[in-house]
Amino acid sequence: MSLLDIPDVFIGSTDDGHTFVILNRRIRDADRLLTGAGFLPREHHGRRLYLLPPGIAQDVHERAGVAMYALLAHTHDLVDLSWTTRWSPDQSAGGPDLHFRFRDGTVAVTASTTAARLLLEQHGFVPTAGGASYRTRDGLDERQLLGAVTAAEAHAYTHGLSARVHLGIPTPLDIPASTRRRSAPATGPQSTPSARRRTR
Repeated sequence: MSLLDIPDVFIGSTDDGHTFVILNRRIRDADRLLTGAGFLPREHHGRRLYLLPPGIAQDVHERAGVAMYALLAHTHDLVDLSWTTRWSPDQSAGGPDLHFRFRDGTVAVTASTTAARLLLEQHGFVPTAGGASYRTRDGLDERQLLGAVTAAEAHAYTHGLSARVHLGIPTPLDIPASTRRRSAPATGPQSTPSARRRTR
């Protein structure tokens, strides 16, 4: 299973700056909600995909925020790992404190501050031999990798640390096909939220 197929809703970014939303479960009015926020619907490798082209960071942040809050009325099983939607009026011009990179079923993380390194260690990330980066512990499946990254990223934001997640998807054409069948429509919120809070 691809990490994109795990939650009901996955929001991510391609390396070329597109923001995308993948629905792994049919959600009532999702097409209207997402297109109303400016996302363009596409059929791609057998899955319904919604794309927001690269744009001004504040505008992308606001459009994705509108879409995410609307979708949260239908499910809390939502993961947002998009770097294109991260905007704050007091955002520093420097690089992120944490830089996550997914590749071939693994996650590598670089941390630019002591606080970021300590946070990674709190979440079970282990330093590499050279000490320049961190990785998840051995034996994690896709669901556990996704959980480790979302937990560390959410924790980072609560401490004012910035994070950027590269999913290893160069362009929208490289988004992988779905490996999961869609289930019945979601009619209301599910039990436990997995979404990172957004500030607007």
